[in-house]
Amino acid sequence: MHTLNAMHVALDKRICQMHKCSQHSFGCFKLYVTNPYRSVPQGHMREGKCHLLLGNAMAATRCFQKVQELEPESSQAQQELKNAESILEFERLAEISFEKRDFRMVVFCMDRALESASACHRFKVLKAECLALLGRYPEAQSVASDILRMDSTNGDALYVRGLCLYYEDCIDKAVQFFVQALRMAPDHEKARLACRNAKALKAKKEEGNKAFKEGSFEEAYDLYSEALTIDPNNIKTNAKLYCNRATVGSKLNKLEQAIEDCTKAIKLDETYIKAYLRRAQCYMDTEQYEEAVRDYEKVYQTEKTKEHKNLLKNAQLELKKSKRKDYYKVLGVDKNATEDEIKKAYRKRALMHHPDRHSGASAEVQKEEEKKFKEVGEAFTVLSDPKKKSRYDSGHDLEDDDMNMDFDANNIFKAFFGGPGGFSFEGNSCKADLLFTSHNHLLIPCSDCTINH
Repeated sequence: MHTLNAMHVALDKRICQMHKCSQHSFGCFKLYVTNPYRSVPQGHMREGKCHLLLGNAMAATRCFQKVQELEPESSQAQQELKNAESILEFERLAEISFEKRDFRMVVFCMDRALESASACHRFKVLKAECLALLGRYPEAQSVASDILRMDSTNGDALYVRGLCLYYEDCIDKAVQFFVQALRMAPDHEKARLACRNAKALKAKKEEGNKAFKEGSFEEAYDLYSEALTIDPNNIKTNAKLYCNRATVGSKLNKLEQAIEDCTKAIKLDETYIKAYLRRAQCYMDTEQYEEAVRDYEKVYQTEKTKEHKNLLKNAQLELKKSKRKDYYKVLGVDKNATEDEIKKAYRKRALMHHPDRHSGASAEVQKEEEKKFKEVGEAFTVLSDPKKKSRYDSGHDLEDDDMNMDFDANNIFKAFFGGPGGFSFEGNSCKADLLFTSHNHLLIPCSDCTINH
């Protein structure tokens, strides 16, 4: 009996060493191996449980089947067989789900399997890897660290630690873990691929940054685009790359593309403030003020700084201004136009839309041109008056400011051109005189002139 007992102790130790069983797992055997009256079925049962704890469901199944051969009525063997079958089924589902990139399902399957196989490092590593791929880095790090505390040479756990750092854009530290994993397991293909991707991604990103700093924007744009193809799974780094490319795109006046890149960056990382700020500025540059206000509000809610508050106020002001008539657009001038440029623009537009020029047109055209003529006069009234222009530019409602906004487009026209017979211009050897009748109608006697007077 003592010889048999010693043989089982040796067998238990060998199993634990062979599978790197945890101290807890081996402790499960102590009560059993010190019992001199244990039977052979109990030995198979204990061995099967050890295999089950370690996640070796096939080996466990064979042990429990031996128990059933020796004790056909053993309810415990039947239950343990069901547990082993469940683990095999969860392994099968996890493998299928991993191929489909359904990492949440893999985590679910591993959690269920670990209820019976609590000492299985293989299941824990797979769970940790999927947690990392889901962006749940603290949880993944915790699982991997628990494994490394028991087995510091575990290449899979070292790989997962590196993977978490890699996905958190700590590429240098990640490479160190990948290299260490390859020392422990030279054939670890995942660690080898991740290490190669990490180095390539860092190098390409740095090349893009260098080109940008040197003002080579087209080159920087292409380099960031190449970097984005290296690893689609690296969410944080790719979010930064999209934002960097958006910055370059705005420099190249590719504003719509820049907005799209910022949107992609935000989709990858909803907390990425820099991407919101970049997109908001692009919205401002393309006069999409409502969208700009929405982004600046998001930023200010997250980081209530003075700078962000001012950006939001400015966007709100531009939105308010955009809902009024744009007098600069009416005259066709830039917002920084000089006094002379405003006068020249009025002269051109007033002559273009004057009702007398369109007296032979249809009633619909006459009505539209008269409306434009009045708008041109209104725009000139505001932009030619320094006080009104200043108030208009600052977003104030001029009518609410008790400013005199009553005017007659014909009177403005006459005042500008100097009244009856008071204005003429020459061009291409022709002279066109603008004369007014007693009823303030405009006469343009140069009917054969090709110049658009």
